[in-house]
Amino acid sequence: MNRRHIMSLFSLFGIGSKAAQAAQAAPAAPATGATPPAAKPPAAASGSVRMSDAQWRQRLSPAAYRVLRQEGTEAPGTSALNNEKRRGTYVCAGCALPLFSSDAKYESGTGWPSFHTPLPGAVATRTDYKMILPRTEYHCARCEGHQGHVFNDGPRPSGKRYCNNGVALAFEAASA
Repeated sequence: MNRRHIMSLFSLFGIGSKAAQAAQAAPAAPATGATPPAAKPPAAASGSVRMSDAQWRQRLSPAAYRVLRQEGTEAPGTSALNNEKRRGTYVCAGCALPLFSSDAKYESGTGWPSFHTPLPGAVATRTDYKMILPRTEYHCARCEGHQGHVFNDGPRPSGKRYCNNGVALAFEAASA
């Protein structure tokens, strides 16, 4: 089933446009259907990183820029971090804020690095309507770089799966 078929099913059942759905699901959202702004970053992420678009483009690879600044998604199975097994910390590729411990990483079978629990204060979430139905996306709490989406099908202890774009992360190995 392709996107056109899915859209026709929504139309058939009277499900409205993305903007209308956003307004129904989140009345406080702007009338344009834009995603509501993220909550204020937690104290752990103080010292937010703000740069111009040109500065971000200069700092990041084109792939990292597309994911972190334009909320893109890398192809599954393309990140070297999928096979990273060493102990250490996964940090935001945009600002180096520690996001996940290697202890929280697990193999989800999705093709993207997955974690069950972020480090305290490391991520901020908001609702994403880009795929019509609402999903929870998460961003770096310091630079607001898009990391991925969180789902309720992960392992214990959280039951969550933080499905991360590998290009949005850097790995820092623990000292021996």
